[in-house]
Amino acid sequence: MLYYLFEYLDQHFAIPGTGVFQYITFRSGMAVIFSLLISIIYGKRIINYLRKLQVGETVRELGLEGQKEKSGTPTMGGVIIIIATLIPVLLFAKLDNIYIGLLILTTLWMGVIGFLDDYIKVFKKDKEGLKGRFKVIGQVGLGLIVGSVLYFHPSVTVREAPSVAMMVDAEVSRFDIKSTATTIPFFKDNEFDYGQILAWLGDGYESYAWLIFIPIVIFIVTAVSNGANLTDGIDGLAAGTSAISVFVLGIFAFVSGNVILSGYLNIMYIPNSGEMTIFIASFAGALIGFLWYNTFPAQVFMGDTGSLTIGGIIAVLAIAVRKELLIPVLCGVFLAENLSVVLQVSYFKLTKKKYGEGRRIFLMAPLHHHFQKKGYHESKIVTRFWIIAILLGVFCLVSLKLR
Repeated sequence: MLYYLFEYLDQHFAIPGTGVFQYITFRSGMAVIFSLLISIIYGKRIINYLRKLQVGETVRELGLEGQKEKSGTPTMGGVIIIIATLIPVLLFAKLDNIYIGLLILTTLWMGVIGFLDDYIKVFKKDKEGLKGRFKVIGQVGLGLIVGSVLYFHPSVTVREAPSVAMMVDAEVSRFDIKSTATTIPFFKDNEFDYGQILAWLGDGYESYAWLIFIPIVIFIVTAVSNGANLTDGIDGLAAGTSAISVFVLGIFAFVSGNVILSGYLNIMYIPNSGEMTIFIASFAGALIGFLWYNTFPAQVFMGDTGSLTIGGIIAVLAIAVRKELLIPVLCGVFLAENLSVVLQVSYFKLTKKKYGEGRRIFLMAPLHHHFQKKGYHESKIVTRFWIIAILLGVFCLVSLKLR
């Protein structure tokens, strides 16, 4: 909203300083500051309100050290992240930008699903929360909307690199095309079009590329949101690792939306995608501000309200900047947590069928509980997972030049 106000003032009254709102870097900086202040200052009030409503976490007895002390800690703190993200976005971003619209929708959509899950757990005293099939339906629904918009909306394009001769007396925007191309990291010729999977259909196969693209989007949204949900098991783990991943995605969004930087790095230029940097800055600030109250010993838990929202946003961001194939690396902590559960359950069932008793690979899954069982303090586990997330994030950034 402020963007449009200052744009009007700059165009009609030429007031000194109003033109600074044209710059993504300035608005991103303001978004970070505002989201940090909102999450830290108003976060405490929200926590007190949740405590007043007796919105306390019911902790299952898993035999973990310090577990009983967590019982009664306010949950549904993901509301802090959502509010601290959306307010700066509404103030500083271009709200008519298709990517901003999608990210706002994602935040609210996944926030509602997570909120319903937490509400059932806390107020209905049902530890299972929202039935799994309804969660999946919600995730698939969001993936369907996101995939359809990214495929069919005319504003979602990539720009072909025109030759000098082609650019004579021509508008650069003429070279913006619809494409389902994505980036394959660490390869020189690193663009792959999902539509090519259907090349065997013959001429006109591009028209059916959505049959491949949309299901892939649905899978990514569902997988990453569930991964973030599983990671949220000890104080500060999900918020901290997510903030690192989001920061890396912010760099990708900024360079992909800047015609000069994308040209220099020889990466895909995605018109209008740079505006996502404002959302990412606000989201990162909200996550860091939330850590003020969520680090050990946590004063609030994000609940599914926060974890599902975080996963959904990261998935949509990665898809929008055409870096979804980097997700297994960028979100390596999420992946490890997911795999630990899948391996544990599969191995237990397999050995039970074969030997008559189930055996385990890990002392407990997800993976962070395994290390807790081994006697590591949760603060040490979280810090080391953060370090791993930073290493993975740097490795992803290296992919911009290392091919």
